[in-house]
Amino acid sequence: MPEHLSPTTPDQDARRRRSVAWVVFLSAAALVFDGYDLVVYGTVVPVLLADPAHLGTVTPAQAGTLGSYALVGVLVGALAAGAVGDLIGRRRVMLVNLAWFSIGMGITATTQSVATFGLFRFFTGIGVGALVATVGALVAEFAPPGKRNRYNAIVYSGVPAGGVLAALTAIALGDVIGWRGLFWIGALPIVLLLPLAIRFLPESPKWLVSRGRFADAEAVCARTGIPVPAPEPVVEDKVGFPALASRRFAFPTALLGLMSFAGLLLTYGLNTWLPQIMGEQGYGKNYSLTFLLVLNLAAIGGGLAASYVADRVGAKRVVAATFVLAALALAALPLSMPAAVLFLAVGLAGIGTIGTQVLIYGLVSNYYPTNARAAGVAWCAGFGRLGGIVGPIVGGVLVGAGVGGSTAFQLFAAISLAGAVVALAVPRPAHAEVRRAEHVPSEVGSTVSA
Repeated sequence: MPEHLSPTTPDQDARRRRSVAWVVFLSAAALVFDGYDLVVYGTVVPVLLADPAHLGTVTPAQAGTLGSYALVGVLVGALAAGAVGDLIGRRRVMLVNLAWFSIGMGITATTQSVATFGLFRFFTGIGVGALVATVGALVAEFAPPGKRNRYNAIVYSGVPAGGVLAALTAIALGDVIGWRGLFWIGALPIVLLLPLAIRFLPESPKWLVSRGRFADAEAVCARTGIPVPAPEPVVEDKVGFPALASRRFAFPTALLGLMSFAGLLLTYGLNTWLPQIMGEQGYGKNYSLTFLLVLNLAAIGGGLAASYVADRVGAKRVVAATFVLAALALAALPLSMPAAVLFLAVGLAGIGTIGTQVLIYGLVSNYYPTNARAAGVAWCAGFGRLGGIVGPIVGGVLVGAGVGGSTAFQLFAAISLAGAVVALAVPRPAHAEVRRAEHVPSEVGSTVSA
């Protein structure tokens, strides 16, 4: 299929900008509810621990385990999406799992026991994992060259934005609608986002070309104004997970998985236990929830700023630097300090943990060629979620043992330093020739204004 080299028209440019904007908006909005799901559980943990009338008696260790059930579901959902996303396309996976996630959140709000609560946390997590694994591949295939880290950061900043939404909602409405009402809010995507996605979310032309569906790709491009992509040079004839296991990608895939493991351990560990740990250090309920708000707000601003730098100097070095920033901030949190300095340390910890994970998704999304991209992001989201499973459990064990927040923060700081070392060890992408091929005149001329 020949690549379109003719100049684009103003109408085509306008349609392309609208199409890319819809892809970015819908992807980010979907991940807002991922972040909401993550943090809303942390906001209700103190309620479930304090009053057995809700689900029965819940110990700190059980609370950590319940927090991890959703992450096991995320692992399953991410790997499942990676297995099929490079075969059936990005759009179908997105639509199915917007509905799946919403149904799971709604049913969770009605549960009456610890067992059923945990079961539907797992069910909900499957939809979350599939969404997280898919949007990275989708956005990487629509983002303009030279802006891919920024576009991924915008989209994955939906996760901490959802955390901010959950913290604000819990502060403002938690006593009014209760924990069940907070979970019902998480079911809104099925009525707010799914109809919009059905109408405005296109399939990726790059994926269609990679599957040999040239006529379909041209039809999507004609409708959306997206330039028709040239076929990528073949650097690996396997598709999906088999490509990740090939000699070319096996080693960097292992390192990227470990990097995501560290990032998500820190993200989930802090979001689940920060209110409880700070509450045990003498801060009131709303004060402790404010720490979650600062943690996630800083992650949004810091992640976006860091992504701008990553597009210029490379994501790997920026990820390593933000991991080090997290280690320094976490080591400082147990120290006695004025409230303003404490909030600053929490904000820096948010940049270095949640913000770092935003950058990791961008790095991974752009590391693999189209025929392995969904699987690569799925591996990052899925294996990384093992770290997310470990984080709440470790926090629960430490809190239950009465060890205190100092040990937890010191452990998290050590994990941050290990993440920086792993990030620096990731080799250059094996398909650099593909990246160069994507910067052809037709695409550069038609996408830089996006």
